[in-house]
Amino acid sequence: MTQIPIFSAEQIDYFMQVALNEAQLADEAGEVPIGAVIVKDNEIIARAHNHREAHQLATAHAELVAIESANHILNSWRLENTALFVTLEPCIMCAGAIINARIPTVYFGAADSKGGGTRSLYHLLEDDRLNHRVEVHPDIRASEGGRLLQDFFGKIRKKRQSKK
Repeated sequence: MTQIPIFSAEQIDYFMQVALNEAQLADEAGEVPIGAVIVKDNEIIARAHNHREAHQLATAHAELVAIESANHILNSWRLENTALFVTLEPCIMCAGAIINARIPTVYFGAADSKGGGTRSLYHLLEDDRLNHRVEVHPDIRASEGGRLLQDFFGKIRKKRQSKK
């Protein structure tokens, strides 16, 4: 039986800070600054950030990289009794992976009005028609994750304008 992990406000803040640190690493590497961590038994078992540019893989989202890492660490595709902390609302691809991995709880930062698969555009994680539903906690340190993204895309726009 899957148990939904319960965290104190301090733990939630800490785990999201680690995800934000991962997002910062992505930014420094020229990747879209999104970070994710997976927690089991109050311990971080996987952490990741986007690697799409470095690996030239459309699927190298922070959530998917963290899920794959946790699968290897636990030697199981099932990530029951875990929680995912991610700085941006998961897209529909990542939401599908979260469902398939049986992650029971997701905490996310900034909403994604253009690609969000958990609250903004779709509610995949809480859809009663699916065989697994996920408890979703939005807006965790959303302004910090959102600011990283705004700054990143602002730099890209500046570079494009300076090339014209």
